[in-house]
Amino acid sequence: MKLEEAIKSTKFSDMRHKATLNLMYTTYWLKTHLSSALKEHDLTPEQYNVMRILKGKHPEQMCVKDIASRMIEKSSNVPRIVDRLVAKKLVKRNTSKEDKRETLITLTEKGVEKLLEANKLNEKLSTEIFGISNEEATVLNDLLEKLRKVD
Repeated sequence: MKLEEAIKSTKFSDMRHKATLNLMYTTYWLKTHLSSALKEHDLTPEQYNVMRILKGKHPEQMCVKDIASRMIEKSSNVPRIVDRLVAKKLVKRNTSKEDKRETLITLTEKGVEKLLEANKLNEKLSTEIFGISNEEATVLNDLLEKLRKVD
């Protein structure tokens, strides 16, 4: 769908303005699709992201601060997300032996299995809705990374 159709407007100050709105709209569109798909597995995108981060270090544990630094959505409340994942028995929380004030998080076996299911779902979703080739995705990735060089 064209951006103009989606937001019912054709007034953009220039193509950069349109691209900015297009990125914002597309981000929300992708998150909506992902949220809907993850709902089948009783996960939110933020919970999925925490589990994905933990899987990158598995079987090692990670502190909440390190998880937060790797989140896609930086404003996420990681302790609250971890609480919900603990309640679902997808992660476990331990106190650091070196620093009793530090909490360490790791995936449970149930969490690893749930993440594998969610990853398959995410791959299927990407294939179904992401209507671009690998070559086009490479160009898109390069452009997005060029855009973020401001940071």
